[in-house]
Amino acid sequence: MNLNVYICDGRMIIVDMGISFCDHLGVEIIMPDIRYLEDKVDQIEAIVLTHAHEDHIGAVAHLWPRLRCPIYATPFTAEVVRNKFRETPYAKNAPIIEIPLSGKLDLTPFHIEFVTLTHSIPEPNALKITTKYGTVMHTGDWKLDPSPLVGATTNEKRLKEIGDEGVLALVCDSTNVFSEGTSGSEGDVKEELLEVIKRYPKQRITVACFASNIARMQSIAEAAHATGREIVMIGRSLEKMELAARYAGYLKGISKFKGDQALRDLPNERTLVICTGSQGEHKSALARITNGTHPMMKLDAGDVVIFSARTIPGNEKHIGAVQNRLTRAGVTIITSHDEDIHVSGHPYRDELRQMFAWTRPQVLIPVHGEARHLFEHRRLGLDSGIPQAIVPNNGTLIKLAPEKAAIIDENIPSGRLVIDGNRLIPQEALALKQRHKVAINGHVMISLVIKGDKVKAQPQITLNGICEPGQETHDLVEKITGALEQVLYQDVSEFKSESALTESLRQAARRICHAWFGKKPVTDIHIIQV
Repeated sequence: MNLNVYICDGRMIIVDMGISFCDHLGVEIIMPDIRYLEDKVDQIEAIVLTHAHEDHIGAVAHLWPRLRCPIYATPFTAEVVRNKFRETPYAKNAPIIEIPLSGKLDLTPFHIEFVTLTHSIPEPNALKITTKYGTVMHTGDWKLDPSPLVGATTNEKRLKEIGDEGVLALVCDSTNVFSEGTSGSEGDVKEELLEVIKRYPKQRITVACFASNIARMQSIAEAAHATGREIVMIGRSLEKMELAARYAGYLKGISKFKGDQALRDLPNERTLVICTGSQGEHKSALARITNGTHPMMKLDAGDVVIFSARTIPGNEKHIGAVQNRLTRAGVTIITSHDEDIHVSGHPYRDELRQMFAWTRPQVLIPVHGEARHLFEHRRLGLDSGIPQAIVPNNGTLIKLAPEKAAIIDENIPSGRLVIDGNRLIPQEALALKQRHKVAINGHVMISLVIKGDKVKAQPQITLNGICEPGQETHDLVEKITGALEQVLYQDVSEFKSESALTESLRQAARRICHAWFGKKPVTDIHIIQV
């Protein structure tokens, strides 16, 4: 998840504001903690967005209410962000301002130019950020695709001109720095997809891909037309991206896709389904189809599913679960390991070298990767003749100018917020820590009724996540009851306070559970005085 802040003469711009995903303790979405910015709202000129991927824009609608500054983006990205705001109470309040492709923006002291690149989504932009101290090229996500299918090719001419004008710093994508050569072209994927689809003339074919890859959507649609098939689209995120693409003028000549209701009437040989779920997301269309919960579609033996996407690290388990269900159903699976049906949206080493040669920066700042990617990118930049390279951590403040670039603070407040239900809380919140303890060790609830100095009733004990119902639970409850009675055998008045009694009872119950199961559950004691 990306969030970058540029500071000049006491003013700030924010470049991108993205999310990350997880599946832990009921939390699915993570975003940056912006407490550093909340203290400086009056200094922020704007949020400027490079492109519409979730890891660059996904947090805007969640965090904008804390900042309330203008948002600038090119038309496709602006429409995607508008759609996100429509699901919030702030849809009419957020000023989302469209900048034309190759447009310019004056946010004094920052003068910003959008420079067209290519990526796996329409309208990826580098930002040329010019101040009186020098020019920063912030690449966002990019690659060099000679045939992107949707949108223009990289503006090589302008990048060379910017290099001639002088670049102080290049803030650059590190994702594929370990991959030699070039990343490949969407044009090649289009041809390969068509050939694969032609091999299965009688089977129903489903293609799972990233919802944001409009070029892939167009390639699939053209392959369907060439093979006499109708496109059926399943997945809300795909539908939203299709609408945003058509708003921005893309998918011209492609008929509007059919909804899943069309599956009732289309024979297999005339059906080509595009769906979400290439990463095994449990709420995605493909996951619901494979686990039998989708209302309109079921995959049968002989069907073909094409995964036209790479596996994002960390998603292997979820993807494997979906593919195992497909295999058991007798479905033919085709992935990018089998055929050339996907290319990356990020630059390989030769493309990085080309960007270095065009822009000729004095300083390289590798971003967008893990530590091993950032340091390898640093090495590649220095080997390519860039005089200086600085690797940041989260919360790093780098002085670019005047004087030599250097890290001047590594402890800017930063962190992670998570969406827990309908609220935003810190990832280190006590509620999540407690939930984690209960998930690992289970929970014991004990209620006691005390009148005066005497216990008036048998303790009520509830066990959650500790043992199986029946005899095992019965035996453990008896053991815990015996341990509690040993504590209560003393006169209750001998304890200095109710909290001292509660702690003695809690420790007695935990000792029994640990002796039986090797775990110390979260234990709560409720004492009711009558």
